Amino acid sequence: MKTLIKKSGFAFLLAAFIFTAASCTKDANVDSSNNNNSMNTANLQAQISMLPIESLSTAELNTLSLMREEEKLARDVYITLYNKWGVNIFTNISKSEQTHMDAILMLLNKYGLPDPVGSNAIGVFSNATLQNLYTQLVEQGSISLLDAYKVGATIEDLDIFDLNSALTTIDNQDIRLVYDNLTKGSRNHMRSFYKNILSLGSTYTPQYISQAAFDAIISSAMETGF
Repeated sequence: MKTLIKKSGFAFLLAAFIFTAASCTKDANVDSSNNNNSMNTANLQAQISMLPIESLSTAELNTLSLMREEEKLARDVYITLYNKWGVNIFTNISKSEQTHMDAILMLLNKYGLPDPVGSNAIGVFSNATLQNLYTQLVEQGSISLLDAYKVGATIEDLDIFDLNSALTTIDNQDIRLVYDNLTKGSRNHMRSFYKNILSLGSTYTPQYISQAAFDAIISSAMETGF
């Protein structure tokens, strides 16, 4: 992964959305997160099963372990921030992140690989870097609702970067299938968080992906998955 968060810095706006200075409450968030952002896991499992078992490179082994916990990071942070702010976007996207975790677990099971998540509770990680990042993100997201939305954008920014980087080293068909769909989901999540950031009169500067890639995501429509 790139250097951790540097500085604090998806889906259309709800029709007739009214924003005022007092709109920073849990009832005023733009929650487009419940549309087109979850994979059909049964369909995905069927497609994974149809694809051949291919030899795994070291890079593929490493990225499967990392992405399983990175999706857990997203889920756990969003659950924690929902408990803090009571805003639906966090609980909706945390459910989507659970399906992302499930998708990686399908691959781990298919290849007989150990699961780094196991029975770890929310906020507990095998990867020390992700453990530290969880603490950092939760602290930042607990400052204000705007900071919480920016944490969401940063997590999706990181996910997109890591998934795209992994795809440059992966040739196994089933892993590429899953990662392509996880990336699509993360782009949708980014769009949702960015809409909420805009609704509070702020903006987000990408920390991991390029500005051009970010602009392309937020200017395009929500995507559908399996």
